Amino acid sequence: MNDSDPAVVDRCTSIGEESPAKEITPEASAECALHAERVSRLIGGRLVLDGVTVAPRPGETVGLLGPNGSGKSTLLRLLAGVLAPSAGVVTLDGRPLGRTARRAAARRIAAVEQNAHTQTELTVRDVVALGRIPHRRAWTPMSTADLGAVTAALERTGLTGMADRSWHTLSGGERQRAQIARALAQEPSELLLDEPTNHLDIQYQLDLMELVAGLPVTTVIAMHDLNLAAMYCDRLLVLRDGRAVAEGTPSEVLTPSLIEEVYGVRAEVASGPGGPVIRFLRSPAGREGQEAG
Repeated sequence: MNDSDPAVVDRCTSIGEESPAKEITPEASAECALHAERVSRLIGGRLVLDGVTVAPRPGETVGLLGPNGSGKSTLLRLLAGVLAPSAGVVTLDGRPLGRTARRAAARRIAAVEQNAHTQTELTVRDVVALGRIPHRRAWTPMSTADLGAVTAALERTGLTGMADRSWHTLSGGERQRAQIARALAQEPSELLLDEPTNHLDIQYQLDLMELVAGLPVTTVIAMHDLNLAAMYCDRLLVLRDGRAVAEGTPSEVLTPSLIEEVYGVRAEVASGPGGPVIRFLRSPAGREGQEAG
């Protein structure tokens, strides 16, 4: 968790303000290097993201929460520069991301999407080495710096002993770690993760989140598990139908009323040593149905 000046918090975490998009000052851009200001996105004539602002502070882990179709993945793609906003602006150090050279942006921003696959026969080391592409000229061999970055990424993710294994022999958790190692080999300052714990056993979910939480980067991560988000995220942004409905620390955001409003389920929220702990409640109709049977 980061301790930051309150003035910085105000500049870096406001969401969905009604005022027009403001010019980002050099001071603010230094404190919020990657900044999405009131971004919207139309896809197939449908507004899938509507006026969302997010600007994580350096070193912070921001969790994106919301049901399927709420806009989490779209927001990550805008932050990564894969999609361009239909309205609003994404900036990197105060400069519009769309006007930043792709190679320069890739040296700063690494993204890990859901369920990455490859048909090519690659080793784990090969996959991780893909992260060095933004730092190399085409068709040139890896430099000493490239090799060092790959080795460091393998060590950081606990994959050194698997470096020569085929990608296709890895478990789901190992593949996720390899993709994060590939992202780390880019040596980014911003890391974007799209639901990296999906389909993983509980042990691997915890291992992966421990790894992410300990990385020396700014992280924005789309998640479904509210308890994992409460344990590992510094701040949360909750989306519903493409709009931001809540933002703040896990204790501020994860309330029974918010959970029922956004997810349509009842829950009890208790205070735990690492943040709020959520226990979902069965609906009265469900209990009555079982009793009747």
